[in-house]
Amino acid sequence: MLSDYILLAFKNLKKRGIRSWLTMLGIFIGIAAVVSLISLGNALQQAITGQFGSLDPNKLIITNTGTGFGPPGSTAVRKLTDHDLEVIKSISGVEYTIPRLIRMVEVNYNKVSKFRYVGSMPPNKDQLQVIGDSLNLKIISGRALEVSDKNKVVLGNGFLKKEFDKEIRVGTKLNIQGKNFEVIGILEKSSSFIFNDIILIPESDVKDILNIGNEIDAIVVQVDNKDKIQEIASEIEQKLRRDRKEKAGEEDFSVQTPVQAVSSINTILNIINLIVSGIAFISLLVGGIGIANTMFTSVLERTREIGIMKAIGAKNSSILTIFLIESGLLGLVGGIVGAIIGLSLAYLASSIASSALGGLDFKVVVSFPLLIAAISFSLVIGVISGVFPAYQASKLSPVEALRK
Repeated sequence: MLSDYILLAFKNLKKRGIRSWLTMLGIFIGIAAVVSLISLGNALQQAITGQFGSLDPNKLIITNTGTGFGPPGSTAVRKLTDHDLEVIKSISGVEYTIPRLIRMVEVNYNKVSKFRYVGSMPPNKDQLQVIGDSLNLKIISGRALEVSDKNKVVLGNGFLKKEFDKEIRVGTKLNIQGKNFEVIGILEKSSSFIFNDIILIPESDVKDILNIGNEIDAIVVQVDNKDKIQEIASEIEQKLRRDRKEKAGEEDFSVQTPVQAVSSINTILNIINLIVSGIAFISLLVGGIGIANTMFTSVLERTREIGIMKAIGAKNSSILTIFLIESGLLGLVGGIVGAIIGLSLAYLASSIASSALGGLDFKVVVSFPLLIAAISFSLVIGVISGVFPAYQASKLSPVEALRK
């Protein structure tokens, strides 16, 4: 019996042809928006989280609090200094500290000028090894920087793209901030787009070309016990605050663990996902209203047909079931097509984003729970939208219906 109802509902929808597809348009848009936006949001979350994947759980980062956009610490009013470094070193549980400079510089090559980030490499063999290991920096051509190097650089993999209209390789001379440097190494392509475009330079050279004195942009701290990293971070914050005579909440520096960094990013992305999902669900409601409107019109057009069905013995429940199945099918088909469109858009957008953002690992993963939830929601919207029209059809008097 139920199969007969479904077959009849399919025939009725097919008979209305283009009107049925136009009715489902709102559902298409809503489901496509929900699936594509949430899929892209999840891909973005995984991609950005991956940027922090190289950070060790037993390291924390102290940076200046900036006043605008730029590398860590470069826009800060009050910089970290060697004195702050000594304060941090004196704290129990701190195994070692590595000061870093991260700035924007002008790079000239082949009469083409570009702005790129430079990251300082410490003048200590052990610290050089730690930075290389912790950031997972691997050389594919040439060699890494050594303590004795002067006026030499290692470049991120992005420099191989010929953005300077000429190939850059080991041995190439680059002009950075008016001073010539020799390229001695090229890094392997990274999942982090930041490292793909970075220039690694000895710390003394960074200070020289940018006239930097007693300033530090970031301090990498290795703790001797990763289980106590949060306690040590709190103690560093308290001692620096006390030393700088600052009140809690008004610090011009920040102490952050990798876990906190990832947590902050995830919180922001979850909020964005919630907002865009809310906007997308508005389209679903509009689609539901379209289904309701179509079903009301269908009741009016098929009044005589309903009267004939009742005259030959059809029950109110049978009429109600047929109309509910029709509205449910509109929602179900709309949900399936919308999900396919949404996934296609998500894959297309992720492909474009991956190409545009270089090393960012922007991959959409099919989430079957998301697809099932979206299609189920669409089905429910369809059924709910058809409840009142179906009830109205089932209550029609056969005599009055046959007169019309």
